[in-house]
Amino acid sequence: MKSFMGGKSVILRLEMDTEKIRFGEVANFISQAGGDIVAIDVIQTSKNVTVRDLTITVGESGHIQKIIESIPQLSGVKLVNISDRTFLLHLGGKIAITSKTPIQNRDDLSRVYTPDVARVCLAIKEDENKAYSLTIKRNTVAVVSDGTAVLGLGDIGPYAAMPVMEGKAMLFKQFADVDAFPICLDTKDTEEIIRSIKAIAPGFGGINLEDISSPRCFEIEERLRNELDIPVFHDDQHGTAVVLYAGLISALKVVGKSIKDVRVVVCGIGAAGIACTKILLAAGVKEIVGVDREGMITADRVYDNPMWNWYASKTNPGRKSGTLQEAMVGADVFIGLSAGGILKRENVATMAADPIVFAMANPTPEIMPQEVEDIVGVMATGRSDFPNQINNVLCFPGIFRAALDCRASEINEEMKLAAAEAIADSISDEERDRFYIIPSPFNTKVVKKMRDSVIRAAMATGVARRVPREYR
Repeated sequence: MKSFMGGKSVILRLEMDTEKIRFGEVANFISQAGGDIVAIDVIQTSKNVTVRDLTITVGESGHIQKIIESIPQLSGVKLVNISDRTFLLHLGGKIAITSKTPIQNRDDLSRVYTPDVARVCLAIKEDENKAYSLTIKRNTVAVVSDGTAVLGLGDIGPYAAMPVMEGKAMLFKQFADVDAFPICLDTKDTEEIIRSIKAIAPGFGGINLEDISSPRCFEIEERLRNELDIPVFHDDQHGTAVVLYAGLISALKVVGKSIKDVRVVVCGIGAAGIACTKILLAAGVKEIVGVDREGMITADRVYDNPMWNWYASKTNPGRKSGTLQEAMVGADVFIGLSAGGILKRENVATMAADPIVFAMANPTPEIMPQEVEDIVGVMATGRSDFPNQINNVLCFPGIFRAALDCRASEINEEMKLAAAEAIADSISDEERDRFYIIPSPFNTKVVKKMRDSVIRAAMATGVARRVPREYR
């Protein structure tokens, strides 16, 4: 039998002998096993037999597999088929390409393809900038991954990474009407990845790098930013950083502290940790201490990882050394981008008054909110089942919408700061409290505010190559 151990929802097709069992007994059995029937579809019925599809969900303590395995215990019930709703959603992929105009006759065919399309091609040959007005380039982003650092799954390869990249493309379209296409490269070679992305760049207005492992991701992004004239944005770094900073802006307002006065501990000095540190330094934080497996990152040591040497030169001005627990003493803010369960209540208790704890390890935070809810000023995680989710989807659709609309040559630090401030401003002072420091991705104000703020920042810093009509 196929295992559904990781699933929380399933469709079971059951054939029931109505002379031996009533449907109410089946429903009660499933309920007792921890399942909740959320939909019932009658497929076939006769005098003695009925076939129904039952859509069943379970909570955190439930277990789909146990329900499936227990069904045969019921006399008069036959399990005909099992359908995992998540797998069904992915059948054939989650996205498709559609035409903007129908091709209904020979005249249509000649204009969209040969021979008339040749005139458009020659116009672009004479002026390559016309590709923005005469092709999909103006609104298209490539979502590129090598599958080496996927979600919480790690190095699962380009084939297994594809469902995530498809999902990313869906979010681009849903939230900002950006056409994004998933591209998974079957190579881990840095030079080959750079060459491949440069080779496909003419068809896209921007490049969203996704789930590429550290430290290769730093060189890949930096090289591409220098060698391409379109925005290149590694979302695992900068998307996380932008939303983190947006949440911190709100959290500091809640606890009544200034960003220039707080002491910040960043736990996990990978791609996201370094990007979060960069944006906080740019925002005015004066004291940041980074901690990884080896303890506090300090300029008194030389590290094999060149990014850690850079990090040490920009942070920890007191050149402190020691453990995470020692770094936490007196800190105002904890930012976790590391591993689940590494932080204890007693560590949080040693922080400054009204501490801000962003425990963003997924799926298990560095510390669970319920463990410290009574001693923190503000708590945030990366999970959707707790308040204050730090979610990249708040950033990448809107920041690319703005970059595409002003044809920005890059997404610079000023644009990222503007994006974060726009996210934070999407919540009014009246709405903001310790359980609501970050807006929902479905808040329609977010993309609109971000587009305006980011375009203005791009224009002010000279990277906008087009001024949208409303800004002229």
